[in-house]
Amino acid sequence: MEHEPHWERQLIEKLASAGLIEQRRTRRWKTFFRLMWLGVAIALLFLLFSSSGFEREHAGKHTATVALEGVIDSQGQAGAKLLEGLKQAYADPDTRGIIIRANSPGGSPALSGIANDEIRLLKKRHPSIPLYVVVEEVCASGCYYIAAAADRIYVDKASLVGSIGVISEGFGFDKAMGKIGIERRLATAGSNKGMGDPFSPQNPRQEAIRQSLLDEIHQQFIAVVKQGRGQRLKNDPELFSGRVWLGSSAIPLGLADGLGSVNSVARDIIKADTVVDYTPDDDFASRMARQIGVVFHGSLQTLFDSHWL
Repeated sequence: MEHEPHWERQLIEKLASAGLIEQRRTRRWKTFFRLMWLGVAIALLFLLFSSSGFEREHAGKHTATVALEGVIDSQGQAGAKLLEGLKQAYADPDTRGIIIRANSPGGSPALSGIANDEIRLLKKRHPSIPLYVVVEEVCASGCYYIAAAADRIYVDKASLVGSIGVISEGFGFDKAMGKIGIERRLATAGSNKGMGDPFSPQNPRQEAIRQSLLDEIHQQFIAVVKQGRGQRLKNDPELFSGRVWLGSSAIPLGLADGLGSVNSVARDIIKADTVVDYTPDDDFASRMARQIGVVFHGSLQTLFDSHWL
């Protein structure tokens, strides 16, 4: 009996091995897509049958919390979600007190001012329900603008608080353009219409206008803080300089009233241990996108972490 040449046997073995690898790769991708669609289905069911409303209905006497998180601008909707959550919390007859859980570096002075005004209006309509702010990591600038409307502000000793100031940022490229031979051709109707254009040289008159705007907004900010904090504020020249303080330093300055967390304020100040979160959920599309992203990432991780051949 003749034996197969060595090279033929090697070729057969390689072809068989390649076929086996391809079969396993195909099974791997099938598993991946099954996991992904299963995850999407689970996420849809979770969103459709969320129990947050059920929990609120059966909470009894409780402390309501609403989150103020992220940059306060029109895209993130931090201010709008805060006000919507506060309205729902005030409308619940079982709410004994409200805590704004603050974690925000600030943002738009206009949106912060709107939120401050609305909070003051809600407090007048519901004088029997106290409203407190609990700062976790940071409540600076526009966040503190909003917090000043609360009855009291509680912080952690390592929280960042303050930044009572206004900033306007930009860049100037006019000198760089001159070096590379680019000429800016800007036409305006109105002598100040092009104010702040980064490709044009600074105009002293326009810079003075911009500074006056910043100063006016700063004075509005200071007035709101003084109105909200009153005699608790200490006469410190750095108070409205735009700097931030740790929570432990903010208390003696009158920027905060004491140390506290959401749970300790609910338990010891409001006297309602049960805490119910009234922060509005993201809209359906945003929640779906986030859930699908989590599922997709998890499926990929499962696929590439697999020890299959």
